[in-house]
Amino acid sequence: MTIRSAVSLAALALALVSAPAAAQPGAPSQAMEKTFDSMISTADQLGWLETMSSAPNHVGAPHNKANADMELALFRQWGWDAHIERFDVLYPTPIWTTLELVTPERVTLGGQEPAIPQDPSSSRTADALPPYVAYQGDGDVTAPVVYANYGMPDDYDALEQRGISVKGKIVLARYGGGWRGLKPKLAEEHGAIGCLIYSDPADDSYAEADVYPRGGGRPEGGVQRGSVADMPTYPGDPLTPGVGATPGAKRLTRAQAVTILKIPTLPISYRDATRIISALQGPLVTGRQRGGLPMAYHWGGTDTVRVHLAVKSDWSLKPIYNVIATLRGSTRPDEWIVRGNHRDGWVFGASDPLTGQVALMSEAKALGALYRQGWQPARTIVYASWDGEEPGLLGSTEWAEAHADELKRKALIYINTDGNGRGFLGASGSHELQHFVNQAANDVLDPKTKVPTARRGRAAILAAGYADKDSVREDEFEAAKAGGDFPLSALGSGSDYTAFLQHLGIASLHLGFGGEDESNGSYHSIYDSFYHVTHFDDPGLQYGAALSKLVGRVVLRAADAPRVPARYGDFANAVSRYMADIKKLAADQREKDRTLADLRREGDFALAASPRDPIVAPRDQGITPLIDMLPLENAVDHLKRAASAADAVLSREENLPAATQARINASLARIDQLLIDPAGLPGRPWFKNLVYAPGTLTGYGAKTLPGVREAIEQRRWDDARAYVVKTAKVIEDYANRLDQAAAMGRPPA
Repeated sequence: MTIRSAVSLAALALALVSAPAAAQPGAPSQAMEKTFDSMISTADQLGWLETMSSAPNHVGAPHNKANADMELALFRQWGWDAHIERFDVLYPTPIWTTLELVTPERVTLGGQEPAIPQDPSSSRTADALPPYVAYQGDGDVTAPVVYANYGMPDDYDALEQRGISVKGKIVLARYGGGWRGLKPKLAEEHGAIGCLIYSDPADDSYAEADVYPRGGGRPEGGVQRGSVADMPTYPGDPLTPGVGATPGAKRLTRAQAVTILKIPTLPISYRDATRIISALQGPLVTGRQRGGLPMAYHWGGTDTVRVHLAVKSDWSLKPIYNVIATLRGSTRPDEWIVRGNHRDGWVFGASDPLTGQVALMSEAKALGALYRQGWQPARTIVYASWDGEEPGLLGSTEWAEAHADELKRKALIYINTDGNGRGFLGASGSHELQHFVNQAANDVLDPKTKVPTARRGRAAILAAGYADKDSVREDEFEAAKAGGDFPLSALGSGSDYTAFLQHLGIASLHLGFGGEDESNGSYHSIYDSFYHVTHFDDPGLQYGAALSKLVGRVVLRAADAPRVPARYGDFANAVSRYMADIKKLAADQREKDRTLADLRREGDFALAASPRDPIVAPRDQGITPLIDMLPLENAVDHLKRAASAADAVLSREENLPAATQARINASLARIDQLLIDPAGLPGRPWFKNLVYAPGTLTGYGAKTLPGVREAIEQRRWDDARAYVVKTAKVIEDYANRLDQAAAMGRPPA
């Protein structure tokens, strides 16, 4: 599900630079890690990838289950204790779909994507589902079309300023600008009766790359499938929120499931979108709201263009199959290191997710070989091949919900990957793990340049900052100049870490390479194939091997070190930065509110309106009030002091008595669970982490200190005040735990 190339170079190139890790008692030796590296085979990965992507892999597809069975057999062959865990989930599949341009002429649109002669698998679609989006609402509607740019809130503000309503109409929105599922959701909330989503060439085709098969860019007939379930409310099976979708689970009715949308929605190609957009009338679309098709864009909304849209789905429960493999720990079997990647795809899924999956398999094979040679991890290692991620993080969420109590007792860290490309290392996650990831990344060479991935990433940050300093975060740029650690990015959603970090409070990481691949052009289409990957995304899977070596180090070191290495000052610095961001957000929003009031009073919008694009003033929403942030500021100050003291004690941890070390490690092992508020976030109690969450209006994108931040953005002032206090409390609890750990390590007075 993760799409890498849509983020900035700086976000992808989190240049993880640090001095080499000092050896710790019980930690894996450099010789052992070199042995591990020697067992990572690109030939293995290419063979698995070709086999696993040779037929459609959607939920319920026979080939997806065959891949699960193959993995189960391989894990057992490699020495793992492995089994398949099944859940039965609501997953709609299309029975039929219809899309027709009715006026100004009748033209049949939609349907399966055309085969590309150079790509053998693109013709193997007999068992593939047609282009669709999961969890849209069935329906049969005919109505005028309104172009809504990316279909995000500011686009509806632009329509309102032009007096254009989408009520009773079909919204046409392009991919980008925000998560896919928000487009039909916002259209529905504004009264639309249908939604079409297309890939504009400005975003993932000829504006970015040569078109497939000459390059990796999306061809004119390419369609991006995806889920439109309201996952920022809760992911997983829509009928069993908070509990595993097991045979005895109490299920909601489909009507009660709030994450299922109501209006029919289809994804379409830019070839089909061209037929619609070229006929629209109304005010001109200009500037950033105009896409990249070679024609004038108009907002539409008149009867000049009418479309017939119909979708009928099979809404039965369908099985998903997680492959769970375990190497039992020798001395700490009840402390778990959990590692996962999903297996299912919208069609063949070669890049997303199987490039990440074959990297996971390489790690598992190498770890199994070490195990058979006599090594046994101190902690238990759990490897998971998730099913059903694409429709809504189904496999990982249901497993995490079903095993929630055990995971909260035992899991120390969850390590995730998804589709992998080539280029620069991207790293996101719980910020106390920042230095830990930096150390591992510094020990893995970049396949292209043969320098440490850290060194190459640092160069990319500095070069990007020189060209355009605003393109990189200031803290990243300054860290690159100093040669130190780089901040992890915060985790939002879009892959399988979500249930672990944001529902259960388990420290998590998400790792992968990207920035030089062209997988955007094949994303969620039939062209996400073995041919596309090996020609345009990661030829030879050299970066797949690098990913295995990086993640393998993280797993080995987490499993065998005296404690999962953490540096709490990095977390405190990140939270402090997030608090400063929120204060700036409120101040900037307040100033903008005052400016709007002045412009409305003076009639400046009417004076500035163009005859080609007449607009009225935006609605006056009042002035953002002053919010008392003092409880949060005090908590963050406490956190910084407590983190500094704890890090000082941990830096000389090896000098402490073994019993003291054990008490400290036990107190810190599950500290991230203190960031959980049982009541969760406003309107979405499934999301309980008050530091990291996906945004309600960003979907994949992270919102940090989300209870406060989103309340200010969405002008919910009572929630903002309440979540200042709630967020301060969880940060104080975290700081208090650090204080306790530091006190254990101080010499008696």
